[in-house]
Amino acid sequence: MFRNYTIDKLHAGHYSEILNVWETSVRASHDFLNEADILTYKSVIENTYLEQLQLFGVRIENRLLGFIGVGDKSIGLLFVLPDTHGMGIGLSLVNYVYQHLHITEVDVNEQNTRAYDFYRHLGFEVTERSETDAIGKPYPVLSMKLGA
Repeated sequence: MFRNYTIDKLHAGHYSEILNVWETSVRASHDFLNEADILTYKSVIENTYLEQLQLFGVRIENRLLGFIGVGDKSIGLLFVLPDTHGMGIGLSLVNYVYQHLHITEVDVNEQNTRAYDFYRHLGFEVTERSETDAIGKPYPVLSMKLGA
């Protein structure tokens, strides 16, 4: 099911909601992470990434359902509440940043096959593979580019 969602710019006042969506989504999709890793990533996101990225979200009835965070040329974060998967929220967010900001790159945890499949379905292709993630943890990351 695809809807034309309203996408709003998010700011520091939304950080607690963003972190809630992030943690709920990660716990449902990143079964390769242990509890300590989840807490480490949450701290890095809260204390570093959220301030560095432009943030946009889909909200229905005052509930944040999903968000995307982008840097200069790539998607840094894209998370959607698990109970809303398949509703077109992630697609709408990716389309938004592509159309308005010309964002065409993303890094994906190799073990997160659902995210990898999502981006492949949208036309992203792997351009590089790293053995470690952005903070040096041993979780391989695939760099992907739209229509590479």
